[in-house]
Amino acid sequence: MALAFFCLSGAVGDPAAAEQVDLDGGWSFWLAKGAPAEAPPVPNWLDADPAGAEAVTVPHSWNLTRGADADGVGWYARTLILPDGLAGRHLELHFGAVFYRARIWVNGVAAGAHEGGHTAFDLDVTRLLKPGANRILVAADDRPGFATIPGYAMRLAGSGNVWYDWWRNGGITRDVSLRIAEGGLIRRQRIGQTLTAETARVTTAVALENIDHRPHAYRLTAIAIDPDGREAARSDMRATIAAGAAAQSVATLAIAKPQLWNIGAGKLYRIVVELRDETARLLDRREDTIGLRTIAIRDRRLYVNGLAVRLTGVTRHQDSPWEGAAETRGTILHDMRDLAALHVTLTRPVHYPQPQAVFDAADRAGMLLIPEIPIWQMKASQLGDPRLLTLAKAMMGEMIAESGNHPSVLGWSVMNESDAASPEGLAFVRAMKAHIRQLDPDRFVTFADSDIAIRPVRVPALAEADFVLANAYFGTWSGAANRVEPWLDAFQKSYPDKMLVISEFGWPGPFSADSASADVARTANLQEQLAAFAGCPFVGGAIFWSYQDYRSNKNLFAGQADGLVDHGLVDGDRQRRPSYFAWERATRAVSASAAWTMAGDIPTGFTATVAGAAGGALPSYPLVGHRLRWRAIGGDRALLGEGEQSLATIAPGATISIAAGWTARATPVTLTIDILTADGTRAGGVVETFRPFKAGSAVFPPDSAQLPKVSQ
Repeated sequence: MALAFFCLSGAVGDPAAAEQVDLDGGWSFWLAKGAPAEAPPVPNWLDADPAGAEAVTVPHSWNLTRGADADGVGWYARTLILPDGLAGRHLELHFGAVFYRARIWVNGVAAGAHEGGHTAFDLDVTRLLKPGANRILVAADDRPGFATIPGYAMRLAGSGNVWYDWWRNGGITRDVSLRIAEGGLIRRQRIGQTLTAETARVTTAVALENIDHRPHAYRLTAIAIDPDGREAARSDMRATIAAGAAAQSVATLAIAKPQLWNIGAGKLYRIVVELRDETARLLDRREDTIGLRTIAIRDRRLYVNGLAVRLTGVTRHQDSPWEGAAETRGTILHDMRDLAALHVTLTRPVHYPQPQAVFDAADRAGMLLIPEIPIWQMKASQLGDPRLLTLAKAMMGEMIAESGNHPSVLGWSVMNESDAASPEGLAFVRAMKAHIRQLDPDRFVTFADSDIAIRPVRVPALAEADFVLANAYFGTWSGAANRVEPWLDAFQKSYPDKMLVISEFGWPGPFSADSASADVARTANLQEQLAAFAGCPFVGGAIFWSYQDYRSNKNLFAGQADGLVDHGLVDGDRQRRPSYFAWERATRAVSASAAWTMAGDIPTGFTATVAGAAGGALPSYPLVGHRLRWRAIGGDRALLGEGEQSLATIAPGATISIAAGWTARATPVTLTIDILTADGTRAGGVVETFRPFKAGSAVFPPDSAQLPKVSQ
């Protein structure tokens, strides 16, 4: 049996703010394949692990090691040693995500349940935990159904395979922790903003809960901290809340001369709220990051901070051969940095709510996201099922509560490739749109559709969307590659009032003989399709599918029962294919050139010209906070000079010139110029080489045996 101990900072029982204790280690695991969906645990499992249980650390996904048929109920257990001094404190278990249905017991007593495999939930276990040893038991059922999300892809019933198109990673797939509090809690804050030229008015609606047995007159402080770490605004409030009750308190912060969040330059403010009791004792503290920016759609164009932009990106599944969906922060950051290197400024982080590390990285990089709940290939009968709608609303509400403050969120997607053209589809979209408007009235609502790429006629459900997401695989699933321009013309006629975002395009490997030839086709496809999309101003963005190969049992090469879908710019191990470099070149929003400065025949420096992509190009957006870094190396590998200089904002189509130099030397010179984004990612650049010309000279000394004989 695994034991887990923890220590509190400071003496046990001392007054302190609420804190989180990591519970990721010390779990045991076993799998019950074929168990009835609603079966209670075997009675002795409440007290002890069965024979054969293995030691694991969460996040954990059992399908990673047990194969395609390892579906059922996965059981997790651990022992938690609770110090005596925590008696009387408020205790909660926090689960970042359990896929898919979770049931939890503490010391043999049912503590709660949750459905939905990608959103966080909390359980109050104050009355269930006791000083000393406590047994926590978690059952995770990964099996889909007709009305689960994700669920059976019933539109594909004719294929005989109704699994969804990514791997079902059963398990405790995100972090687990114990929250310890006393007196009061901050549940969440919902942050809004209104911008003028000189001021940002930020409001935070703070959800508070009195977890004490008596009423409290709380003191609440909200502080805005600017991107440079300085306090920018502060607001103090009071809130009286009855014992065991909840309330909301709204603070307003006026920030002078706000620093704006931009595409490719994610300047972030921190909004910190602190809760204190009548004696000024700190009870809880919460911090969220925001970006101050305006986003609008006007005349079928996307505007960020009042300037028109066109964006490109690459999708990424939460999947790797070494972690499955139970990703660690290191894997997420590696991939998100690589997306930044691919100039990603817009993506759907498919097809399900993402870990907060994804949103945090997108915030910093200045990427826009369209998060989605995993309704994929569902028939009208499923969309019309009231069970599905109830679950979809709950899942969307949990995603918005957890991720709604992130500046990277452009809008919310309610489904993907389902029967939107049906009456049930229309009713579902309208219900979800109304639900989202109540929770997050300032964000766009949309969904991804594949039928529109085959039949570009006006569909009422798509007309409800704030902009249209189209999965358009011309060259494969959507029709011949040369049909893309006629399709865009037809879309223009059917949706003259809608901005279009290509939410998926690319080349799936099984349409080629092997992986190598597939990538040749993938490269040609992305270049040709991007050029076609660029020619239509109403295409606000184009998102390539996908960044990496991902595990599935669909869309595989013939003969494979399960494996990796060959669809990525990199393979599952993140090894780059030629298409990776083709995409990087095709989506640069900046270019650079250099002219030598000469002293006679010797270079003494250069003048660099940096240009933004042409206005209206795909992609195109203002280049904010970029830097030019250069280095000149002589033919003998000696450093001639180097430097770095900040660049003024470069509008699409505009240019800027930078000059620099070094002490002259008669030597070949290699000059490297890199244009870096605000976070240091290379956005473009140029390498120039100067080689002196020496007429009549030879690089190597002559071979005397080959010289003509001179008579004496």
